[in-house]
Amino acid sequence: MSVLPSGALPSSVRSGPLGQSPAVRRDGQWWLVAESGSVAVTDPVFTGQLNRFATAMAAADQAVAGRPVRQDQPPARPDGRRR
Repeated sequence: MSVLPSGALPSSVRSGPLGQSPAVRRDGQWWLVAESGSVAVTDPVFTGQLNRFATAMAAADQAVAGRPVRQDQPPARPDGRRR
């Protein structure tokens, strides 16, 4: 995996939610979103962690997308074991 400069994110994670978390990136700013409202994340350590998680998730998504599908095996169960 390539190392990005601090604060730099791959284009695939520049905007949108971070997985199933309440963290959402919009226009270069991280937000925590709930039904009751949104709060901007301003702590540089926390935003750095969110950037690292987003970069790692984008790399994992890219790796999975490039993995060939084997037609001779049944799909994996949610726990990762084969059926």
